[in-house]
Amino acid sequence: MNEIDLNTQFQEAVNSASLMTQASLPQDVQLRLYAYYKQATLGTLEPRQTSNYHLRDAFKTNAWMQISHLSANEAKEHYIDLINSILKK
Repeated sequence: MNEIDLNTQFQEAVNSASLMTQASLPQDVQLRLYAYYKQATLGTLEPRQTSNYHLRDAFKTNAWMQISHLSANEAKEHYIDLINSILKK
């Protein structure tokens, strides 16, 4: 898949995800989507801990760190696949 097609499909998947409610998705799926999105758009996480660090942030950071080995394009592909599998249900 060329990069333009991947970026277009990724943006369509992001648009579809924005129409979903948090209540409609299990928390583990929300975390995976978060991690794939962050990896695809920002790259590998550079962890920094502040005094305002909350448990919720720790789960999000952990999810992102677990997929930090993926390239941005691989993260986009995983994100697209996950959104498509949710939409098919």
